[in-house]
Amino acid sequence: MSEMANGAGYEFRLFAPNNRAASLIGDFSDWNEIAMEKDGDGYFRVSRDLPDGTYQYRFRIRSKSWFNADDEWKTITDPYATDIDPETQNAILKLRNGRKIVDEYVWRSDDVPLPENNAIVVYEMHVGDFSGGEEEGFTRGKYTDVIDKLDYLVDLGVNAIELMPLKSNPGDFNWGYSPIHYFAPEASFGTTAELKQMIDECHALGIRVIVDGVYNHASTANPLTQIDHDYWFLHEGKDPEQNWGPEFDYDRIDDRFGMNPATRFVTDSVRFWIYEYRIDGIRFDAAKQIDHPILLGTLVANAREAAYMKPFFTVAEFIPPTPEITEPDGPVESCWNDSFMYGVMEYLEGEPLNLEKIKDAIDPTRRGFANLTSVTNYLANHDQNRLFRKLGEAGILDEELYKRAKLGALILMTSVGVPMIWMGEEFGEYVPMSEQSNKIDWTLLQNDTNSELHKYYRRLIDFRTTDPTMRTANLDFFHEDADSGVLCFRRYDDEGDSAVVVINLSDETVENYEIPDFPVDGDLYEITTRSEYTASDGKLTLDLERRTGLVFTRK
Repeated sequence: MSEMANGAGYEFRLFAPNNRAASLIGDFSDWNEIAMEKDGDGYFRVSRDLPDGTYQYRFRIRSKSWFNADDEWKTITDPYATDIDPETQNAILKLRNGRKIVDEYVWRSDDVPLPENNAIVVYEMHVGDFSGGEEEGFTRGKYTDVIDKLDYLVDLGVNAIELMPLKSNPGDFNWGYSPIHYFAPEASFGTTAELKQMIDECHALGIRVIVDGVYNHASTANPLTQIDHDYWFLHEGKDPEQNWGPEFDYDRIDDRFGMNPATRFVTDSVRFWIYEYRIDGIRFDAAKQIDHPILLGTLVANAREAAYMKPFFTVAEFIPPTPEITEPDGPVESCWNDSFMYGVMEYLEGEPLNLEKIKDAIDPTRRGFANLTSVTNYLANHDQNRLFRKLGEAGILDEELYKRAKLGALILMTSVGVPMIWMGEEFGEYVPMSEQSNKIDWTLLQNDTNSELHKYYRRLIDFRTTDPTMRTANLDFFHEDADSGVLCFRRYDDEGDSAVVVINLSDETVENYEIPDFPVDGDLYEITTRSEYTASDGKLTLDLERRTGLVFTRK
């Protein structure tokens, strides 16, 4: 890391409290070594009188890592570098008016109001596979390609995107779950200014930006591993079968400085991304493997403090999901809900109907979750094969495939929890899961059946994001008929307004079906068919097509 030193030029710093010697090299010294002095606070320091401009530099350090020779000299990137030259792994330093900057981007949309956590519909995407380079399948998408598709997301109606990891990572293409540099974005997606422009333009359109954060482990190429591996990381991983790289040691305390080195580094990274890139939420990858509620609580508290007055969403990948990880007693607001996916998908794939399992998926409070946002629900995500792929492998094809996809979407959008769509699900993308380049096929929207599925999603998302009954965890199952496979429930807000969901989960269409104890009387509007109905005397009579749901609101 580096900062200004009073009147003495630009100060470069490297925190390496157990190391004997360090030096600075850079283009400003023709890559000749400049010795650094160590202070009692654990930092090596040196100042250079540098005019405004752009520079590249690295550090050399006598390593204390167990896999290197004793005090072996290693050349490393600044662990706090905010921009990286991908070819050389040199840190990039930009000075303007005597101060370090990341870039010269000017934010334009800071004052635009953004949706609260209880009103978001999340769209998970991988920047490299979402859009861009469709004419050549191996061309990686960029931040600018996402910008070009924002009108599509607005039309779809989603108001939050969850981006797979953005931190600098190894190779030309991967999912980003082995971060090297915790303060520098992935250069192959574009520049730091282009990333800011993408987030800024999302905000201008009322779309929040949640970023996937990997804090369980790092890449073996992370510079901290070369400085003093066991100062920041566990000597060995906790579970050889669940090991994806050096795992941060969140229990080690350095009594000299009264802190945990790994916690300080990761907390600094979290705060930096919120301050510098204005992100609106973090997904904590592999939270169960982290297995450290105090650490998660610390990161959440720091994130909310850095976000200040704006809404901030925290969601953990904790599998299997459990209420203990979520508020009010746990450290994060939400957790990924694999239980929803498996409960609904087993039914959609043809397993015998289990009403109790479907009810558990629709209403997570039955399993102890406290709030609307306690779970994030989905039919698929980047770790799973897509809905269409799963149904196809179960022999469900053609018209039946789209019917079941629509029913899954309706259950997703009307259940308690934050709904999330994996990119392309809304129009029937079916490519298998792959960590290789795996672009979604936008030409599918030219097909009538795919286009109709997309329109169906749009109607459901519009209802989900605008109807106040969807913003609480209030839900009553008021009618269930196991013989006919009919399940009815009411979502309602604290003012008493209601929306009613009626689902025929059977393989038989029922005609003139009378639903007793219907909670809303009078004229009704059904949002998916845009049809009108009338309920009277606590009853609604209607035809219910097989494997279809209806959503009613007051007209």
